[in-house]
Amino acid sequence: MPIKTIEKFEVNYLQILDENSKCDEKLKPKLRPNEIKRLYEGMLLSRVYDDRAFKLQRQGRIGTFAPLFGQEAIQAGSALAIQDRDWIVPSFRCEGILISKGLPLEEIFQIWGGDERGYTCSTKLNITPFEITVGSPPIHACGIAYAAKLKKKKIAVVTYFGDGATSEGDFHEAMNFAGVFKLPVIFICQNNQYAISTPVEKQTASKTIAQKAIAYGFPGIKIDGNDAFAVYKATRQALDDARKGKGPTLIECFTYRRGDHTTADDASRYRTRKEVKEWEKKDPIDRLAKYLLNKKIADLDYLIKAKKKVEELIDNAVKKYESIPPADPEEIFNYMYKELPPDLQEQKKELELRKRLKDQK
Repeated sequence: MPIKTIEKFEVNYLQILDENSKCDEKLKPKLRPNEIKRLYEGMLLSRVYDDRAFKLQRQGRIGTFAPLFGQEAIQAGSALAIQDRDWIVPSFRCEGILISKGLPLEEIFQIWGGDERGYTCSTKLNITPFEITVGSPPIHACGIAYAAKLKKKKIAVVTYFGDGATSEGDFHEAMNFAGVFKLPVIFICQNNQYAISTPVEKQTASKTIAQKAIAYGFPGIKIDGNDAFAVYKATRQALDDARKGKGPTLIECFTYRRGDHTTADDASRYRTRKEVKEWEKKDPIDRLAKYLLNKKIADLDYLIKAKKKVEELIDNAVKKYESIPPADPEEIFNYMYKELPPDLQEQKKELELRKRLKDQK
């Protein structure tokens, strides 16, 4: 007896501002001109930061770095929708989130410079340190969301991850847990179509990532991840639903990673220049800039000044970052354990002795 296919389902696709800067005004979210400019400036700052960080890494002034080039709309668009009381659980390619939510730029440089003091964002904003482990952010986001639900707090949790993370068990455990307990969590998948060198079609046999939400009992939507309006609108709707107790949402942001996976990668080994060129035409910043000009929300002078402004911000941030005194070596012992085990106690005492001897010279 042949096995029949499962019942039919449908995944909606949302695009408001296309690659030619044509906007569906009926779908466009109600944003004031200054909010659209804020959205643009957040994307532009992320782009300029990304370019500078790449150069600093090549000069040996920060460590290995994961560029977000091409994914700025996802991060600035969703950040605009997230309220300060909400929580954010980012993955490693999420500098744009930190930038758009106001984390000092020098602290982000500190993070990539290997200085853990850059993670003090957790004491100022509801943002956890971004995670290198692929697939782990959704698990931690569910923990925060479950705690919020138990305490009856009207907040939501937003977590970010790439398409590669959907092949990890943590992702599916988090989705299942969120669906069962109707948690106020929004899963944002930055589907940039490559998990390092593995294309998305080798990650999943599903036509979309968004449809995976259906198996866990909640909505999934696929959107144009290079359309800042679509990202904002989808995130805003998902957040409103979460705060009303309607449970989670999975948002698949279809985009493209125009840079290398990290500064230790060479993307030219597994994708063509022609493919990259095609996605240059869909640039998220260019399309919003054209919209600003077409709608006379801004003029060319504004665009020039905005670029100069963010470049000055980055220049100042680099100076601040490089003027920060080095951390005390003892800090490597201070945060891992509540009570240091004997071997580390011995190492710490040895370090203290070396410091005293050095001071006496």
